[in-house]
Amino acid sequence: MPDRRPAERTGRPARRSARPARSVRPARGPGPLLTAAAVVVDGAGRVLVRASGPARGRPGLPGGAVAGAETPETGLARALARELGLHAPVGRLLAVDSRPAAGPRARAAVVHLHLVGPLGPQEAAAAAAVLPGWVAPQEAYALLPERDAARLRAALAALRTGSVAHLADGVAQPGSPAGLDPARRSALEHAGALDAASHRAARPKALTAASALLTDAAGRVLLVEPAYGRRGRWHLPGGGVDSDLGETPRAAVRREVREELGLDVEPGRLLAVNWSHKPGYPARIRFLYDGGVLGTAALTAIRLPPGELLAWHLATLGDLRDLVKPSLRRQIKASLRARALGTGPLELHAGRPAADG
Repeated sequence: MPDRRPAERTGRPARRSARPARSVRPARGPGPLLTAAAVVVDGAGRVLVRASGPARGRPGLPGGAVAGAETPETGLARALARELGLHAPVGRLLAVDSRPAAGPRARAAVVHLHLVGPLGPQEAAAAAAVLPGWVAPQEAYALLPERDAARLRAALAALRTGSVAHLADGVAQPGSPAGLDPARRSALEHAGALDAASHRAARPKALTAASALLTDAAGRVLLVEPAYGRRGRWHLPGGGVDSDLGETPRAAVRREVREELGLDVEPGRLLAVNWSHKPGYPARIRFLYDGGVLGTAALTAIRLPPGELLAWHLATLGDLRDLVKPSLRRQIKASLRARALGTGPLELHAGRPAADG
């Protein structure tokens, strides 16, 4: 007699293997339910949104409940592999949301949101074939339920600012480093409602760098090509200031020139300070120092760190347009003028002199 299992009578495959194994079931108990959600982004900054169930078709973020033996990272990786066939690494924590219990018999929930991506074109296309597809952040906010939209908004703010958002039921808390509305932060500050730790956490941050303007006897500017980022895009020697270690901009530029070029150059006078800002991101401050004129012996002694820099180049003013970004090109030209005229230090905004200067 043939085997008359239900799956064969209906022509549908058995679904036993699609069910989660007992070892990955969420832990039961009085504590909050722990879930993990993925903020999956592609190279264009779009976000991946899914439907939470075939009956409701309610949009949501990929993810699910974390089992008792799992961390949020491993639980999310399991959910992404099962739901999307996606095996991309689960990145850094962007936001944590604590949701109170809806009733006396319900459980509270804690949601971790992690960055996944940016995915490459092939991975993005494969994921879009499973879920409804990629949408711009503003479209995602309109599609998602209000609480999920608030979580995503705070998570993307944390992604841009390099911090972590602290939410309670979808609302950014007063001390959250990300996701707190600037108008609300200002009102809390003026009302004296923030303690010292919350005030430091909520204040806007800035990234600080120091660069050296080095030239040869012909006035050509020394540029370096990093091994990271866009190829063919050149920079001045220099880098970030390790302010958390007490490093000053002047000490940082000397260290960076030594690490990048193998030269120990005493920085000269400060030529300019540049301020640049992109909405939603931390401001960037660059200190530009006069590195002096390098002779033949110094140029011959240049040694680049393997894996960090690809090449160095002496560029004329005419070369700069094709080699560096417009903002840096303006900074270099302004600094060269300040060095030639003995003026400065200049206050620059995106390479342009400040209005009052």
